Amino acid sequence: MDRVGAMADRVLVTLDGEVRDADAPLLHADDFGVLRGDGVFETLLVREGRARTVDRHLARLAASAEAAGLPEPDRDDWRPAIDLAVEQWGKDREGALRLVYTRGRETGGGPTAFLLVTPVAERIEAARRDGVSVVSLERGFSVDLASRAPWQLLGAKTLSYATNMAALRHAESLGVDDVIFVSSEGCVLEGPRSTVVIARGRTLLTPPPAQGILPGTTQQALFEVAEQRDFSVRYETLRPADLIVADGVWLVSSVALAARVHTLDGHPLERRALDREVEELVDLAVDTID
Repeated sequence: MDRVGAMADRVLVTLDGEVRDADAPLLHADDFGVLRGDGVFETLLVREGRARTVDRHLARLAASAEAAGLPEPDRDDWRPAIDLAVEQWGKDREGALRLVYTRGRETGGGPTAFLLVTPVAERIEAARRDGVSVVSLERGFSVDLASRAPWQLLGAKTLSYATNMAALRHAESLGVDDVIFVSSEGCVLEGPRSTVVIARGRTLLTPPPAQGILPGTTQQALFEVAEQRDFSVRYETLRPADLIVADGVWLVSSVALAARVHTLDGHPLERRALDREVEELVDLAVDTID
């Protein structure tokens, strides 16, 4: 088995237990993941030689695959591949571990699956450290679309990320760091790559996944830990005005963890004493809950 050194800039692993050359071709040109974005994925934080919240991510990968009509991913194949990728990455630095699962080639032959570890981007380090400015953007659908049109795959983490990336590029053109999507009714949904969490006193709230929102693995872990630390937690429909008057607003995700929103649609949000406590709870959640 050809194993790449632990300090490689990227680590690429396939489910057959092979560590591949990350600079060599892997996908066929007719792979549905490339041609149509027809596949699903997960991104995990690698920290101190361990992938975080693995069980939750594998469960969500399976749920996304089921929604997309893909064969159920075998967790007994994915787990050793995750361990191998993390071993190759090493213990001395954080990484972002992507699990990618596509429908495979147009000519047939079964799904394509691989894992890729890359360094945590500088923008993520900055978001953790300094927080983010955010613009709210119309997502273009109603909060009940997921129930009326399940084929839209709104609650699945699919490779069809063109709209999300276009929203982030639009935000960048406005001089803003990130985006919070709102529904056609003006309800807060989610970020392109994050879950929205707010605080009202010692209550943490997030929009209900039934509104077409990807269930957040890190948000769920945060809620479990927060309930053990004198917080209450709740799923509730939110409006942008609720964010303006909240005692804290965060974009929560597996790699960025808790990025504090310091500006929303040009309105500065005051930093509160609670901010650091919530951010520490997110760190604790990803370190202790699987």
